[in-house]
Amino acid sequence: MIDKLELFMALARERHFGRAAEACNIGQPTLSSAIKQLEDQLGVQLVRRGSRYQGLTPEGEKVLDWARRIVGDYRSMHADIQASRKGLSGNVTIAVIPTALAMVHELTSSFHEVYPDVCFSILSRTSVQILDLIGNLEADFGITYLENEPVPTMVTVPLYLERYLFVTADEALFAGRDRITWAEAGGEQLCLLTPDMQNRRIINRYLTLSGVEPKAGIETDSVLAMVSHIRTGQWSGILPEKLAGVFSEAGSIRTLPLSQPDGTQLVGAIAARAEPRTPVVEALLRHAKQISTIGEAVAGL
Repeated sequence: MIDKLELFMALARERHFGRAAEACNIGQPTLSSAIKQLEDQLGVQLVRRGSRYQGLTPEGEKVLDWARRIVGDYRSMHADIQASRKGLSGNVTIAVIPTALAMVHELTSSFHEVYPDVCFSILSRTSVQILDLIGNLEADFGITYLENEPVPTMVTVPLYLERYLFVTADEALFAGRDRITWAEAGGEQLCLLTPDMQNRRIINRYLTLSGVEPKAGIETDSVLAMVSHIRTGQWSGILPEKLAGVFSEAGSIRTLPLSQPDGTQLVGAIAARAEPRTPVVEALLRHAKQISTIGEAVAGL
């Protein structure tokens, strides 16, 4: 039954029999047979069928909710048993907003020192995608903004306050200044992340508050592409302090703090609120609390 529920979840996620079968490393006939067997066992039709996948029936949507709970509990049970026998081990998938990728090593490296048998898969995703991945059991843990996305189904641990810097490779631009205003930054040729990124929406808000219309000469969903354009000197950018520090260490770009308004955003770790959670996720939440720079503001545990 668990195997069939996992295949059903894969089909709901991929919305295509062929892609779901490929994702599960099985043939499409095997997937179709498993879904049909699950329907026979439950006595209801789960999938609308035609020449191609047409979505789930209302009963299928209900079964999908139950499948996530049942499969999640089964995985937690299995991980708990394994941990009691062998200690913490296995692979943990962490989905991270692009602007926090520069700090995720602060969590994983120190955690690995304590639990060397735990391996990590790090995914770069938007804040909305991270919620979906955890809700669909495709990721175990997330690092995302806590103030701007609803996370009622998640337990949260604040990690740090994200501060913003103006980034440029033009040595003459704002020469001799130790900081600039958001309005001044908004007047330059900017390369920014795409509007679907929460970081871009935050930057847009601060630019608007400073009286500047948010605009960018180049938009990209890749931080690497963004920084490569900034390094040409033709464009400047606005990056979180931790991320900007990674690139400014090479000496090819300059950074200036931004003021008027002074702004920060809370970034933290999230995991599914439903219990029991796996021992590894519980340990990660405790570890996130230990490395947090927010002090007593830690919430959600």
